[in-house]
Amino acid sequence: MKHLQLFTIAFLFLLLFCACNKGPYASTNKMYKKQAKELAAVLRNAPLKDSFETAPFVGTINFNLRKPNFVILHHTAQNSCEQTLKTFTLSRTQVSAHYVICKDGTVYHMLNDYLRAWHGGISRWGNSTDINSNSIGIEIDNNGFDPFSEAQLGSLINLLGQLKRAFGIPSANFIGHADIAPTRKNDPNVHFPWKRFADQGYGLWWSDTTNLQVPQDFNHLQALRIIGYDIKDSVAAIRTFKRKYLQEDKSGDLTEADRKVLFALYRKYE
Repeated sequence: MKHLQLFTIAFLFLLLFCACNKGPYASTNKMYKKQAKELAAVLRNAPLKDSFETAPFVGTINFNLRKPNFVILHHTAQNSCEQTLKTFTLSRTQVSAHYVICKDGTVYHMLNDYLRAWHGGISRWGNSTDINSNSIGIEIDNNGFDPFSEAQLGSLINLLGQLKRAFGIPSANFIGHADIAPTRKNDPNVHFPWKRFADQGYGLWWSDTTNLQVPQDFNHLQALRIIGYDIKDSVAAIRTFKRKYLQEDKSGDLTEADRKVLFALYRKYE
């Protein structure tokens, strides 16, 4: 009888496990595992096939996985978490992210942190021109106009803390999609509380400018470049800077007060 009870419990557990894996994304989860195995097979089966033909291969024993050094925050520009999850599980969209955070605070992990998601597009930050290869992409369910929910922001703070500890990501490297693509993107939108996150170590913020004197030879475009912005389109770079640090979503000009803010921030990057 005891053996029968154990068998019954094991059978019920197996049914529950199978049921839990028959959700709406069961088929794409299967495809994810298949693609991950294929990538692993590339490394396993062809470790010698690099871009340059050399003498016989001698494998070093001193290596590990490349790890992310940036976190890029996005808003989804869609109307629901379900819509975004579907978008990221259709091959024709060619877009993805590592995490999606829903309005109720639910966090979906969509891709292993060591793998390369397709979230940044054509972008640049400092000298880095392939942001996807060294970053984690986080999408926050938001249509691009509304404020973010407290549940979302709480989950995001928790997630960022885990990522920062796991990978040693510098505070300055928590940035937005608009930062790396100022001519194309404006996310996360003007309502995102960057100061609140910077105060907890996720991003940098400017200090009090009341008594700050800006040098007459201060070059605001070079300051933007040193912070990380691509200044080829200076108006777009300025507008992105003001949207983030001054919560203003229109002007592409810098007032004297704006220059003080930029100078205060620039000194943190010197």
